[in-house]
Amino acid sequence: LIRFGDLGHEMPGVILEDGSQRSAAGFGEDYDSKFFSSDGVKRLARWVAEQGAEAPVISSDARLGSPLAACSKIVCVGLNYAKHAAESGMDTPAQPVLFFKATSAIAGPFDKIIIPRGSVKSDWEVELGVVIGKRTSYVEESQALDHVAGYLVHNDVSEREFQLERGGQWVKGKSNDTFAPLGPWLVTKDEISDPQNLDLWLKINGETLQSSNTSDMVFGVAHLISYISQYMTLLPGDIISTGTPSGVGLGFDPPRFFQHGDVVELGVEGLGVSRQEVISYESTLGNL
Repeated sequence: LIRFGDLGHEMPGVILEDGSQRSAAGFGEDYDSKFFSSDGVKRLARWVAEQGAEAPVISSDARLGSPLAACSKIVCVGLNYAKHAAESGMDTPAQPVLFFKATSAIAGPFDKIIIPRGSVKSDWEVELGVVIGKRTSYVEESQALDHVAGYLVHNDVSEREFQLERGGQWVKGKSNDTFAPLGPWLVTKDEISDPQNLDLWLKINGETLQSSNTSDMVFGVAHLISYISQYMTLLPGDIISTGTPSGVGLGFDPPRFFQHGDVVELGVEGLGVSRQEVISYESTLGNL
C-alpha cells in the first residue's frame, strides 16, 4: 500500500505483483482507521484482483507520502536492542520502555527532515513499524499477530538534547515536525512470514552506520503488542515503533549528529528503502 500526491492531498495507491504502481482512487477509500477496522485490506485485495491491472499508473516522479492517512497514536519502544541500550549508557530494560511520538511528526519517506530551531543533537534511528489492524485490548501474546495489518519502515528521528537534557519524558525529543518519515510502503502482514527475522540498516551519506536484524530485539513484536494492550487500547491504524539497533549518532565517541545537507537512507528487509535529505530550520525560513 502506498499513498501519492502533494503534501496534504495524497491519494491511495498499490504496488502490484509486477512492480507497477497503480492508483487506488477508484477503490474509494483512504488508508485510515475506518479502512483497517472494516476489513479494508481484504476488500482492497479483491478490488485489486478485479480492477487493479486497469487502474491508472502512478507517475514515476509522483511524491510518495506516508502510507497511512492517519493514526491515533505512535507508540514507541525504547532500548529494545541490547547493544543500543549499552551505547546509550543504559541498562537493558526488564520490561518494555514506552513513549509516544506526536502524529504531527509524520512525513513521507522521501520528504526532507528539518533540524529543529535550536537543535544541536538531531539523530537517526531505523526501526520496524507495526501497523495495528483491529481494536486491541488485553490481547494474549499467542494471538497478538492476528491484530497486525502490516509493517513499514520508520526513521525515529530524535533530538537528544531535547530528549535527555531538558527534563521530563522523551516525547520532546521525538515529536518535531518531519521526525517520523514513514514508508515507502505499508506491506500487509501476509507478505512478511516472520517479523523477527528481518534485516534493517541505515546509511548517512553512503556510510553504513546501523546494520542488524529484528531477531536481536529484547522484546519481540507479539510480546510488544500484548504488553502495550494491557495499558491502552490500540486502535486500527495505530503504529508501534519497535526500537532501533546500535549505531545511532549518540553512541559514537565523539557523538555524531545530523548536519545540514546530510542524506540518510534506511530500509527494512521486504519493506522498501526510504531516503531523506536533512536541512536546517533556518534554511526553510520564508518557505514554510
